[in-house]
Amino acid sequence: MALPDLNDVSQYISGVSTPVLLSIGAVAAATTYYLATRPKAIPSVDDLQMQSVEVPGSAMARRSLLLDGDEHLTHIYEDARTLYEFFLRGLRVSNNGPYLGSRKPNQPYEWMSYEEAKERAEYLGSAFLHKGHSGTGDCNIGIFSQNRPEWNMTELACYTYSLVVVPLYDTLGVQAIEYIVDIASLATVVCDVEDKVVLLLDCLKDKKHTVKTIVLMKTPEASLVSRGQQAGIHVLSLQEMEAIGKANRHQPVPPQPEDMAVICFTSGTTGNPKGAMLTHGNIVCNCSAFIKITEVRCPLDARDVHISFLPLAHMFERVVQSVMIVQGARIGFFQGNISLLSEDMRMLKPTMFPVVPRLLNKIYDKIYGQANSPMKRWLLEFAYKRKEAEMMKGIVRRDSVWDHLVFKKVQASLGGCVRILLTGAAPVSPTVLRFMRVALSCECYEGYGQTECTAGVTMTTPGDLTAGHVGAPMPCNVVKLVDVPDMDYLAVNGEGEVCAKGHNVFKGYLKDPEKTKDALDADGWVHTGDIGKWLPNGTLKIIDRKKHIFKLAQGEYIAPEKIENIYTRSEAVAQVFVHGESLQAWLVAVVVPDIDFLSDWVKRTLGLEGSYQELCGREEVKKAILEDLQKLGKERGLKSFEQVKDIFIHTEPFSVQNGLLTPTLKSRRNEMRKHFSSQIDGLYAGLKLQ
Repeated sequence: MALPDLNDVSQYISGVSTPVLLSIGAVAAATTYYLATRPKAIPSVDDLQMQSVEVPGSAMARRSLLLDGDEHLTHIYEDARTLYEFFLRGLRVSNNGPYLGSRKPNQPYEWMSYEEAKERAEYLGSAFLHKGHSGTGDCNIGIFSQNRPEWNMTELACYTYSLVVVPLYDTLGVQAIEYIVDIASLATVVCDVEDKVVLLLDCLKDKKHTVKTIVLMKTPEASLVSRGQQAGIHVLSLQEMEAIGKANRHQPVPPQPEDMAVICFTSGTTGNPKGAMLTHGNIVCNCSAFIKITEVRCPLDARDVHISFLPLAHMFERVVQSVMIVQGARIGFFQGNISLLSEDMRMLKPTMFPVVPRLLNKIYDKIYGQANSPMKRWLLEFAYKRKEAEMMKGIVRRDSVWDHLVFKKVQASLGGCVRILLTGAAPVSPTVLRFMRVALSCECYEGYGQTECTAGVTMTTPGDLTAGHVGAPMPCNVVKLVDVPDMDYLAVNGEGEVCAKGHNVFKGYLKDPEKTKDALDADGWVHTGDIGKWLPNGTLKIIDRKKHIFKLAQGEYIAPEKIENIYTRSEAVAQVFVHGESLQAWLVAVVVPDIDFLSDWVKRTLGLEGSYQELCGREEVKKAILEDLQKLGKERGLKSFEQVKDIFIHTEPFSVQNGLLTPTLKSRRNEMRKHFSSQIDGLYAGLKLQ
C-alpha cells in the first residue's frame, strides 16, 4: 500500500476552515484529557473464579489463597502480637494522634489522645492492682456500659496489667447477669450509669458474691454509696479510682499472646449464657486476617476514622476497633441514641462503617421510600444500573454524574467519607448489599463467624461484587463441611455443617467442659451448627441451621420452641408455629386457636359470639389473641425480640396426617415453613407497611 503524499495532506488541511480546525483540536484535547484522567479500575486481590483451595490430606478443608502455605496467619506486625502491643503500635504510628472521640448534642467531637488514654489506663489499672486484682484469672473486671471512651480506657487498663475483661449487657437479663458475676468471679465492675449499679446491687443482695468494687463513670449519689456499703461493696467514681491508681502507680505487666484477654458471654437461647474464653492471640490473628485481606485494595492507616455504635460487648465491634487501634486511627462514639446516628456520622465523617443488616435494610427502605413517584423511581433505577455497570469493571468513585444527581445525599447521610463497609452478625440481603456498594461507592465486605471463632471465619474478597455468599476462609483459619446425614447434607456433595480450625478458635467455655466438648472436638474444630455449601468459585454459602435455632437480622439468636411452649399456655390457643428469618428483624407465628375454648374466651374477652370459623376470621379476635400471647411472653421473661410481631390464624390443627408433625408429635419445622410460606410472606409484607 502506497503511503499518503504529505503535500496532498497539507493542501487538504489548508483548505479546512479555522472553526473546523478549532473543533477538531477541542475534540482531540478533550479525548487526551479523558484518557489521562478517566477512572482506573482497581485490581482484585485474587482470582475471583477460585477464592479458596483445598488443603491436602485435610478431609476436604479449604484455606485462603492469601496464605503462602498451609500455616494459619497468627499476626501481621512483628511488634503487635497482643492487644496491649496493638495499642502501643497505634500510639507510635499515629504520632500520639487523636484516639477516642465523643460529643454532646449539637456539639463537635472532642478527642482524647493516645498518650492521654495510656496514662489514664495506667492509673485505672494500677487502682485495680491496688485493690487486690492480679492476672491469675480469679479476679476479672466486668464492664457494664454502653459504648463510650471510658469503655475502651477500662479495657486498655486491663490489658496493660494482664487482667481479663468480662463485658455485660442489658439484654442478658437479671438472672444471666447474676450468673456471670458469680461464674466469672468478678471483683470489680465498671458501670456507665447509676441504674446499672442499682441492678447489680439488687442481683447481689443477700447472696454470697466476689464483687468488692463498683466503679461508676460519674460521681455516685450518697444513697448509692450507702447501699453498696450495706452489701459490702465500695461504690466510687471513675475519677476517684484513677486518683487511687495515680497515688499507687505500678509499672505495666504486659500480657503474652497465649494469655486470656476476654471472656465473652453469648446470650444463648436456653439456660445460662456461655462464656467463650478468648486469648490475645485469638483476637490478634483475627484482626490480622482482616488487615491481610483489605491491605491491597483499601489499606487502613492513622487517617482513618471509625464510628462506634455496635455493642462493644460483642466481638464483631471489638475486632473492628482493634483493627483501627493498631493502625493509629480514630474511634468516635455515637451519642447513645441510634436515631441520632446519621447526625453523628455527618459530624464525624467516618471512613470505616461496621454495620448489621437490619440498619442497611432501613437505609435501603428509606431511599426507595423517598423515590415516591414514577419519575424518581425510574431515575434511581437507571442511575443504579449505570453505576453498577461501571463498578463491575472495577471502577469505584464518587464523582460520576450519577453520584451528583442521585447518590450524593445517601453518601452525605453517612458522612460522605466511608471507604469500608463491613456487615456481619446476620446474613444480608444480596439486593441490599449490591445497592449499598453502588450508592456508597466503597468497599463492601460481608463476614461470617461466631464468638467461638473470635468473630470472623470467612469474608468476601475485595473486588468480588457478587452477593449471596459469605466469601472464602480468612487467612487465620481453615473451613471444612461435615456430614449431617439426617438432614441429607453430605460433605462429598459440597454441603454440611460448617467447622473451623485455626488460631482464632476459642479455648472453651468458662467452667463448662460439657458444652465445650459439644462445640469443640478433640482435633480442635469448632462445630458452628450452621449448614454451608461450597460454591464453584470457592466461596461459602450458608443455607440452613443444624438445630432449630436461628438468627434475626439484628444478630439475636432465637429458640422458637421455647417461645411456642410459653404461647401455648394461652387459653385461646391450641398450637403455635413461631417463625423468623435472618433477613427480618421480627418474629411471626401461625396460630391454631383451641376449638374447645375459643368461643368462651372470646365471649369473656370481647363480648362476641359466633362459630369457630366465624370467630377465627374476625380481625378483632386475631388482635386479642396476639395481645394475649405478648402478655404471656412478657410475664414469662421473653425479651422484646423474642415476641411475635404478627400472627396468622389457621383453623386446621397441625397433625401427623397432614405432614406437619412427626409421629412423636414434634413440629416438622421445614415442612411448616414450606406449607405456610405464602402466609409468612404476607405477614412480613404487612409489617413493612406499618
